[in-house]
Amino acid sequence: MARLSPSVVVLAIWAMLLLGEIGVVYGQATPCQGDMQGLITQCAVYVQKGTPMAEPSATCCTAVKTVDIPCVCQKITKQVEIMVDMNKVFHLASYCGRPLPHGTKCGSSIVP
Repeated sequence: MARLSPSVVVLAIWAMLLLGEIGVVYGQATPCQGDMQGLITQCAVYVQKGTPMAEPSATCCTAVKTVDIPCVCQKITKQVEIMVDMNKVFHLASYCGRPLPHGTKCGSSIVP
């Protein structure tokens, strides 16, 4: 039986949660605005746990710039945080010109 690579698993979890299949805000499914597909496919590799911190690609940043980052933060669950390094999420947002204000709650983490 073939094994899935960790990046494929991260991609699948992000896709399910951020595209609204599982993520529920205020009792109803509310998808976040912007290029969620691009965010997932282009950026998942940059926020994965167990990999070195890296500067995101231009295509990842293009997707980040279209997305409602506070909405995405509301969708990040404990299940996502098992696979995603939140410090890398904060780095990605900042690097791509969409920094989260200090003290913002994103998933269960607070932006330092």
